[in-house]
Amino acid sequence: MIEKNKEYIVDIVAQGYEGEGIGKLDGNFTMFVEGALRGERVKVKAIKVKKNYAYGKLVETLETSEERVEPICPIYKRCGGCRLQHTSYNEQLNFKTERVRDCITKIGKLNGDLVRDTIGMDNPYRYRNKVQLPIGLQDGKLTIGFFAPRSHEIIDMESCYIQDEIADKVVTLTRSWIEKNNIRPYFLDGNYDESGILRHIMIRRGFKTNEVMVVIVTNGTKLPGKEEFINLMKLNIPGIKSIIQNINDKKSNVILGQESLTLWGQDTISDYIGEFKFNISPLSFFQVNPVQTEVLYSKALEFAALEGEETVFDAYCGTGTITLFLSQKAKKVYGVEIIQEAIDNAWINAEENSVSNVEFYAGESEKVIPDLIAKGIKADVVVVDPPRKGCDRKLLEAITSIDADRIVYVSCDPSTLARDLAIIEDLGYKTVEVQPVDMFPQTSHVECVVGIRRKDSL
Repeated sequence: MIEKNKEYIVDIVAQGYEGEGIGKLDGNFTMFVEGALRGERVKVKAIKVKKNYAYGKLVETLETSEERVEPICPIYKRCGGCRLQHTSYNEQLNFKTERVRDCITKIGKLNGDLVRDTIGMDNPYRYRNKVQLPIGLQDGKLTIGFFAPRSHEIIDMESCYIQDEIADKVVTLTRSWIEKNNIRPYFLDGNYDESGILRHIMIRRGFKTNEVMVVIVTNGTKLPGKEEFINLMKLNIPGIKSIIQNINDKKSNVILGQESLTLWGQDTISDYIGEFKFNISPLSFFQVNPVQTEVLYSKALEFAALEGEETVFDAYCGTGTITLFLSQKAKKVYGVEIIQEAIDNAWINAEENSVSNVEFYAGESEKVIPDLIAKGIKADVVVVDPPRKGCDRKLLEAITSIDADRIVYVSCDPSTLARDLAIIEDLGYKTVEVQPVDMFPQTSHVECVVGIRRKDSL
């Protein structure tokens, strides 16, 4: 019987979906160990024990995997954002391929050979174009960093190795400005301080334009030292185009409020995905890894196999990024998204890029697309890019009922992807290829693009 707080020697035989090591004790009892790698023998302290499994804390690595590397970030264990940083990048890609394949075979009951090797990056660091950092006091000390996993403790940081380097400079300047002006943060020792002023600092940077936006999120309209903050950013941040105060006075975990005041410069910055230009506001959704976004969208366009005369449905279209990509080779693309503000931005993005063969609709895809079908609009190709929970079954039934020749499924969660592929296969389609793309190196997350064909068209 495994006992809490006792130490055990564990052989790690596999990796879990979040990158944790999975070990076996006495041949059949499972132990999950954060930070352990497959092939390692480790000493573990049992910290939570259930009937058939336990969670252990890594005490010592007795036999080390060849894939273990020294993390470059001194706080990666406490921060929890880069859970795979102790793993070689090649092994990270192997892990993600295996994770997708495992879901496809076990949940989707499909052939694992459909899954291709994960497409990685030449440089798997400094890839993010946006960072949002809470500002707080911990034991009387100013902290700007990331919330520790499952808590409101802020892990103070000077540099984040997956964020753009300009963000580090903004954080350093913001820290000195807060201390000089003695401005009270909103987060206090893991709790909310409703008398506090500063909640978050957010930095966005255009990958191709190098334009920078700095957003200071405040608890109300008051912002002491505002002019000094503006001047600090203007004088010291290359490419600064926009300095914004976002007001969020709600007691919640939501980072941004709905009201934004432009303190200096433009309301938006711009960036490109492929040849398309997008204006990005504080509240805009925009993919955080622009290099891999082009890889992802190009693969979606390849699987769509458009020849110029097709009508396309783009479900969960967001601000129209994939829609515009598809418009290059389609006759007409209909984009559907539940968030009205995203649809408004999609129309603006289409106009900005002189794209006229698109239409956008606000509403639930599972309701809007059947309405379009009822009006006699049928698609040759359907693209879906749902949230992590996957597609509603009603939507899958609707898009398969029109006998579209091809479906392209873009997914951010292999488990719900596999579940939905099984449903699509039962509805008369066949999965042809699953291509994982590493959008978030150093983390356990993986995106996929899937090519699907109507069975009677093969």
